[in-house]
Amino acid sequence: MMAVRQTSSGGKLTVEKVPVPVPGPGEVLVKMAAAPLNPSDISFIKGIYGKPDQFPFTPGFEGSGIVVAAGKGFLPQIRNGKKVACSIQQGRDGTWAGYMVTSATNCVPLSHNIDLDQGAMWLVNPMTAMALVEIALREKHRAIVNNAAASALGKMLVSITEDYHLPLINIVRKKAQEEILKRKGAKYILNSERKDFRDVLHQMSRALNATLFLDAIGGEAGSLFIEISPPESKIIAYAKLSGKNIEVDSRFLLRENKVLEGFQLGNYLKSKNMVQKIRLVNRVKKFMKKGHEISIQKTFPLQEINRAIELYTKNMSAGKVLLKP
Repeated sequence: MMAVRQTSSGGKLTVEKVPVPVPGPGEVLVKMAAAPLNPSDISFIKGIYGKPDQFPFTPGFEGSGIVVAAGKGFLPQIRNGKKVACSIQQGRDGTWAGYMVTSATNCVPLSHNIDLDQGAMWLVNPMTAMALVEIALREKHRAIVNNAAASALGKMLVSITEDYHLPLINIVRKKAQEEILKRKGAKYILNSERKDFRDVLHQMSRALNATLFLDAIGGEAGSLFIEISPPESKIIAYAKLSGKNIEVDSRFLLRENKVLEGFQLGNYLKSKNMVQKIRLVNRVKKFMKKGHEISIQKTFPLQEINRAIELYTKNMSAGKVLLKP
């Protein structure tokens, strides 16, 4: 099969012919139909978001396809022949390939009316958005602030928080992104380029009693959240789009009892038991079935991976880019 390969952290991506992997006990072999580029994928291949257990390595955190072979176990046999959304298994190669082996528990069956392109994007962003809202509800935050709000995940947060009647302050960088979020039904939108942005965010967060700040950017954007958030706030760093570290002035944490916390979907799921995971998946399935389609700006074959990354990173808010093996 053909697969995207990387031989070192942050190294060049190539497309090579490699053996089709074989599923072991509890695992399935998925013939990949589509796999998206996510910000987490870009950060991972740059070495910002961690690194795989070994190289060479095939990237790609999620995708969709058909289960064509199953290892030993009841669940793998049940999944065999099914159309699924799937995610990478730790220690295995990812979705940017003709085939992928993963745990049967990492596969979610797709109904006949969900096409494989949309199904390829059912896990990472929707589950992250749903999990972040779960945290907000469990900890009784009255409102949320999110930057990089015009991203696919940001748009999902708009819809999910609306379902739960939870106010969301959406931070964007461009006028066009403001219009996109208005069409999605966002009520509170702030452009970080406006001169009074800092003051308005300060006032709005206090007016709405927003105490959960979601940072996808890092660097100065994350540092601003620590400084400007109301006392008793929690700041969750869930991505690092800028590639820069958050600089923490510990006075704000000590004096105002604020918390800075990291979020990674895999770690969050590890903390949940099987029943909790099933409930989260079912909430995601229910949400996606409401017609929350994710916009796709372009598809590429595996052989054009570097062109695909170039297009996606230039304008992530224009829609997802999919790889089609």
